[in-house]
Amino acid sequence: MSGNDVHKHGAGIASGPTGHVPVMLPEVLSSLALEKDKIIIDGTFGAGGYTSAILNSGANVIGIDRDPNAIADGQGLVDEMSGRLVLVQGRFSNLDEISIAAGYDQVDGVVLDIGVSSMQIDQAERGFSFQKDGPLDMRMAQSGVSAADVVNYVPRTDLTRIIGILGEEKKASRVAKAIAEAREIEPFTTTRQLARVIEKAVVRRHTDKIHPATRTFQALRIFVNRELEELASALFAAERILKADGRLVVVTFHSLEDRIVKRFFADRSFSPSGSRYMPETETRPSTFDLIKRSALKASADEAAQNPRSRSAKLRFGVRSSEPARKENMELFGLPNLVDLEGELAMLANRGISHA
Repeated sequence: MSGNDVHKHGAGIASGPTGHVPVMLPEVLSSLALEKDKIIIDGTFGAGGYTSAILNSGANVIGIDRDPNAIADGQGLVDEMSGRLVLVQGRFSNLDEISIAAGYDQVDGVVLDIGVSSMQIDQAERGFSFQKDGPLDMRMAQSGVSAADVVNYVPRTDLTRIIGILGEEKKASRVAKAIAEAREIEPFTTTRQLARVIEKAVVRRHTDKIHPATRTFQALRIFVNRELEELASALFAAERILKADGRLVVVTFHSLEDRIVKRFFADRSFSPSGSRYMPETETRPSTFDLIKRSALKASADEAAQNPRSRSAKLRFGVRSSEPARKENMELFGLPNLVDLEGELAMLANRGISHA
């Protein structure tokens, strides 16, 4: 996503030059409790939709994105804001370190919009969509192992787990078998090549609402970019960098992401039972207060206008004055999947190129 200008549409709705309007923008702005001169981290800068609206409120922004294209496209907005916007290419899992490096050891808010951006989907050369033929890539940072590496080199049993767990694909075994057989004949290089194999393996019925390749492509994207691990680490980083009364706002688009955010806030807002019938529990001071324990969803009007918003869930918490607790990745129950870098390193040691 990109943002070279600040635009206002109707009731304060902001978008980038492409007309992209971020999901649940009014709810995000309300949850952040914005005021002039506050410091907000937008951990998923993308097209600059949230950032533009936050800047319109008078607050300042540290924008982070893994995608070098997003950072390059946002430089016009940086120049326009005359010091009120700092853009950094990096992972939002390191948002606390990035903030400190930018000169802010505490901030007033953090917002994260999880998932792939519309800009990345629309660019066929990025390989995120099977609807546009392009190289089978899917790397948000444009570096490291690609989706092609996964489908060409990951063992079939591990591929089944990736597709089944991260894509929540019920026919994962059938898809993995088809991929394993096809790659023996010809390595995968393009999105349409992979989509065609999946289409044959998972026949689409007239009652199916999504394309047969949708869940597999989701799984590959999440795996290649380590999205679940990145989100979990970002939540801990936000806990460390937010000042008392600071807001953490997270918008997710499927159950795997939402489950991580829900578990984090449940753990960090923990209060021991006071029942005399229950054994005494360890006191763990709450680092977040939850104004709403249930997730917010997009309005009916937004859902009708923007199909992407229909699956969106927003959760937010208010930072307490208690010190940040230690990271505990076991809290999230993340799946233990194959080490792709290790697999490719073994191939290299055997003299097999994966380029």
